[in-house]
Amino acid sequence: MNRARLQQLSLLRLEEARLLLDRGSPSGAYYLAGYCVECALKAVISRETQQYDFPENRINESFTHDLKKLRKIACLDERFEDDSKRIPGLGANWTVVCDWSEQSRYSEYNMDLATELVAAVGNASEGVLTWIMRYW
Repeated sequence: MNRARLQQLSLLRLEEARLLLDRGSPSGAYYLAGYCVECALKAVISRETQQYDFPENRINESFTHDLKKLRKIACLDERFEDDSKRIPGLGANWTVVCDWSEQSRYSEYNMDLATELVAAVGNASEGVLTWIMRYW
């Protein structure tokens, strides 16, 4: 999968999460909002590679759903520390996003939790996706 497709999927998953939330389906919204961030981080990782020239050590590491690990593999940890000082809600939003895991697809979530995650991901000024998009 290439970078452009990961970017498209990220935006699509956030749109789908918002639609599900609006229709009263918080569990699906929760899962897709987290998946949006996963795709976005993988787009950043893809940016650092050339076609057919993906470094072996990063290929295996990037086959994860762990958002903290993906942020590190994407070399965004230091940027996050710097940017979270300038973007007031970014740190709190990242904390909300980090509660997500791929295992959330097997759980049920209420509207409050799903709304919180979708907002943490999709906030236009302080959202995690907005921040990641600066680097993808």
